Amino acid sequence: MSGMARFLGDSPLRVLLKLIVVSFLVGIVMSAFGWSPFDVLYQIRDFFVDLWRMGFSAVDRFLGYFLLGAAIVVPAFLILRLFSYKR
Repeated sequence: MSGMARFLGDSPLRVLLKLIVVSFLVGIVMSAFGWSPFDVLYQIRDFFVDLWRMGFSAVDRFLGYFLLGAAIVVPAFLILRLFSYKR
């Protein structure tokens, strides 16, 4: 097996034929759904942007819950420590 065939996994002509067939089938499917290559790229970009925004929204929610709980827990802890300090 030549270096090129080892790299491609098959003979270059067979790989080219497989790529042509797969490209044609993917083109048919994309055409059936009305997608263009740019639509696919925009959807991938939008997915990561939404994931980024959702991540910060989750952090914001977490911090809100944390501060809400801390508003009760920290003063209660300090009061309990003050009462136990006098003993």
